[in-house]
Amino acid sequence: MCGRYAASRSPDDLAIEFEAVRAEGQKALPADYNVAPTKDVYVVRHKKERDAEGALTGGGHRELRAVRWGLVPSWAKDVSVGNRMLNARVESLTDKPAFRTAARTRRCLVPADGWYEWQKSPTEKDAKGKPRKQPFWIHPGVDRPIAFAGIYEFWRDPEKQDADDAWLTTFSIVTTQAEPGLDVIHDRMPFVVPEDRWDAWLDPELTDPDDVRALLQPPVPGRFVATAVSTRVNAVVNNGPELLEPVPLADLRGVVDPATGELLGAGEAPLF
Repeated sequence: MCGRYAASRSPDDLAIEFEAVRAEGQKALPADYNVAPTKDVYVVRHKKERDAEGALTGGGHRELRAVRWGLVPSWAKDVSVGNRMLNARVESLTDKPAFRTAARTRRCLVPADGWYEWQKSPTEKDAKGKPRKQPFWIHPGVDRPIAFAGIYEFWRDPEKQDADDAWLTTFSIVTTQAEPGLDVIHDRMPFVVPEDRWDAWLDPELTDPDDVRALLQPPVPGRFVATAVSTRVNAVVNNGPELLEPVPLADLRGVVDPATGELLGAGEAPLF
């Protein structure tokens, strides 16, 4: 799954990078190095344009918009449903009732610097006797934003009638099987859309489920670097660029190096 990520770039920088227009009436979100579910974060979507009478013109543009993480389907009774719909699996995206319509008609890009994942130690236990979990910061080898595949939905709060804030926009991050190397950290990872697929992923005319699935074929692996970081990231209240600082190798215990397969801090031979 994908449960935490970092998104530190300003909306102006993201608008330039993704060739998008900032949504009107929204305050700029601060840099966030510990994005967690239910937070408002930026996504990029295709916004259809309308004329003065409200009719669709057939045109459109990319819009950078702040939305809430945790998809709430239009038919949901309350927003708590979104707490269980943080991720949408590639394997069932176009079939699962909660996701299939959005997968065809409401796709978005989720700008990020990278994401966090936790590796269960094969040797070390925590205070409760369970496998100790080591957080890793997974990011591209070059300093530029990446884009997770996302889907979004609109939900109307039945308690608010026609109030200005009656409508809520939410999203899920599409996940896939982890690529070789990263799979020693966790078996899943967010689907990171290659830049040459951004246009197609946002294309409102691309609605056939087979075409959507074709866009989710795994790219060539090796785009990302994984670095062990402090367990401070475990607490949502902690935030800041210091969360990305690597833990000294000498401080690691029972951690499998994703690059080499070596078991660090236990005097063991490589696992593979």
